[in-house]
Amino acid sequence: MSEKFDCIVVGAGPAGISCAYELAKGGATVLLIERGEYPGSKNVMGGVLYRKMMEDIIPEFYKEAPLERPIVEQRFMMMDKESAITVGYKGLEWGQEPYNNFTVLRAKFDQWFADKAVEQGAILINETVVLECIVENGKVVGVRTDRPGGDVYADVVVLADGVNSLLAQKLGFHKEYRPDEVALATMEVIKLDKKIIEDRFNLEENQGCTIELFGDATKGILGTGFVYTNKESINIGVGTLLSGLIKHKIRPYELLEYVKNHPMIRPYIQGGEPQEYLAHLIPEGGYKSMGKIVGDGVIVIGDASQLVNAIHREGSNLAMTSGRLAAETILAAMEAEDFSEGMLDSYRVNLLNGFVGQDMKKYKDSTHHFDKFPQYFEQYIPMANKAFSQMFTVDGTSKWQKQKNIISSLGGAKDKMKLARDMYKAWKVMK
Repeated sequence: MSEKFDCIVVGAGPAGISCAYELAKGGATVLLIERGEYPGSKNVMGGVLYRKMMEDIIPEFYKEAPLERPIVEQRFMMMDKESAITVGYKGLEWGQEPYNNFTVLRAKFDQWFADKAVEQGAILINETVVLECIVENGKVVGVRTDRPGGDVYADVVVLADGVNSLLAQKLGFHKEYRPDEVALATMEVIKLDKKIIEDRFNLEENQGCTIELFGDATKGILGTGFVYTNKESINIGVGTLLSGLIKHKIRPYELLEYVKNHPMIRPYIQGGEPQEYLAHLIPEGGYKSMGKIVGDGVIVIGDASQLVNAIHREGSNLAMTSGRLAAETILAAMEAEDFSEGMLDSYRVNLLNGFVGQDMKKYKDSTHHFDKFPQYFEQYIPMANKAFSQMFTVDGTSKWQKQKNIISSLGGAKDKMKLARDMYKAWKVMK
């Protein structure tokens, strides 16, 4: 493996494959290195793929890609132990070409996507671990792998090696992330008959639904649960800050079992057969934890650069966009024959000035705020559920009296002022 490439991409997830595809399409020689048995074998996400960002790379990809269901409905459940306030939107326009987003199974989709990059000319090497970047005179010039004689060289190395990105950490681009900067997500793929899925979620053929779960789904820990429909299976999972799991001494699989057996969720998956169990770390530090993402001969993309918008449960779209922007920068650097940090920095500028950076900045304080003030999940969601229960229970009590009872249950003037302040603070970090 002594050949020199224009670019080496480490990690065959959405970010890495997007970058490799665009580079190969642009005429660059690209080596794509994946540590798993195949792309997608070690990659985990809830399962929603956004059409626009993927189509920026492969137009009309949805006509041939191994997709599950176009999403026509998104629901949000604020859960207590035996109740839930549910809101959502169902739009049939999302079920028509060119669609809005889809559910996917990563093991299938990532392999297809990587094959597309190979068709463009990228070389894919699986089951290979990159141990470190090779640095000469302060510039990254290649990578050292676990293969015999496995030093490989390139003008630019792109790090798409996931949330911890030990390679970027060894370069001094970021510190070791704290438990409150990463979330641990666990999920299960549950096999269920296609017709049963459509009946339970009120769907027609080739329609999908997503449900985001808040509150009791995470036992009050900052995080979310989810239920996503595939063609013949359901993805169900839960992700919470690692610090919350440690503080509350809850094992991840125990929390997943709690969600699966919650009375609001159990009917959706009843009778299903577990097919696959997955766990994965997710970056949650956001904009303030991004660290350095460009250096001489090196660019960091996707989860490796903390690109996740936890509020809108977006990650794959940010990853693919970062991969595309990195490729555009590298192609320009090849033309200029300049692979310095100054030249490659246009990637960082374009990333932060586009929707990725703007959304990251918008929610830069949200995770920290909700982690610091757990009452939003522990108190206010159960409080809202009780208020709805009282208001919608027909028991001969007048609606005027019900409103008075609900207001009275909020506590005294001091408690009401605290609630108002907390709602204002939440609005402020989300605006």
